Amino acid sequence: MATPVMASGHDLSTLAEMVSRDRPDLPEAGLPLSLLRDLMALIPCDGLGFQGFDSRRQESWLFQGFTGDVPDDEDLGAGFEEVYWAHYWDCQACSYPDRTGDLRSILKNTDFYSVRQWHSTRGYCEIYRPQGVEHGLQLCLPGPSGPDAGPGRTLRLIFFRGPGPGFTERDRALLTLLRPHLHQAYLDAERQRSPVPELTPRQWELLNLIAGGRTNTQIARQLGLSEGTVRTHLENIYSRLEVSNRTAAVVRAFPDRVA
Repeated sequence: MATPVMASGHDLSTLAEMVSRDRPDLPEAGLPLSLLRDLMALIPCDGLGFQGFDSRRQESWLFQGFTGDVPDDEDLGAGFEEVYWAHYWDCQACSYPDRTGDLRSILKNTDFYSVRQWHSTRGYCEIYRPQGVEHGLQLCLPGPSGPDAGPGRTLRLIFFRGPGPGFTERDRALLTLLRPHLHQAYLDAERQRSPVPELTPRQWELLNLIAGGRTNTQIARQLGLSEGTVRTHLENIYSRLEVSNRTAAVVRAFPDRVA
C-alpha cells in the first residue's frame, strides 16, 4: 500500500495564495515569471524550465526558465536540440506522454529507472550529466489549440536538481493539485495576449450555436433567419476575429472550451 502523503498547513496556504494571486508580469509567451519563481520556492530545485515540445517535428517552440535565481529565456541551441531529440524516444520519462497519451501524471526519472540504470542511459550521459542534472520532475499540459494544435505538441514544466536528495512524493502531490490551475494560468495568459475583439450579442449567439455543432441551416431555422443572413453574420464574425473558418472562430472565441 502506498505511503500517505501529508501536506502541511503551510503548503496548503501557499497553494491557495499561488492560484489566487493577480500576476501582471505577462511575458510575450509562456507563464508569468512570478509564477515560476513561486513554483521554485514551493518545490526547491536548481533549475526550472517551462517548455513547448513538438515531438513530431522534433523541435521546441517555447522556452522559459530559471537557473538558480536567474531568469533564462534563451533558446536551447541547435546543438543541444539535436542531441536531445536523438535520445528523446529512448528516454522513457521524456517520451512517456507521447507514448501513452497520459498528460496528467507527474513524472520522476526514478519512476522508470534505478540510479544505476539512469546513469547508464545515453540521455543521462550526453544530456543531463554534462549540465550537472541528476534528478528531474515533470508536469505535462496540452499544447495550444487552434491552428498550432496537433499530435505531439505539449507543454512541459520540468524541475531539475543536481546530486543529492531527489524529488519527493510531497513534491509530486503538490504539482498534481496545481496542475489544473497551471493549465488555466497558461490559458489566461494566452487570452490576455490575444484578447477576443468585441462582438455583438447576435454574433455571440451564432458563435455559441456553431460551437454546439449546429449547421447554417439549423442556425437559420432556430433563429428565424435566412441562410444568406447567417452566412453574412459569419463573414462579419470571421473578419472581426481575423479567422477564415468556423472552427478557427470557435477556437478564438472559446479557448477554454476547446482546450
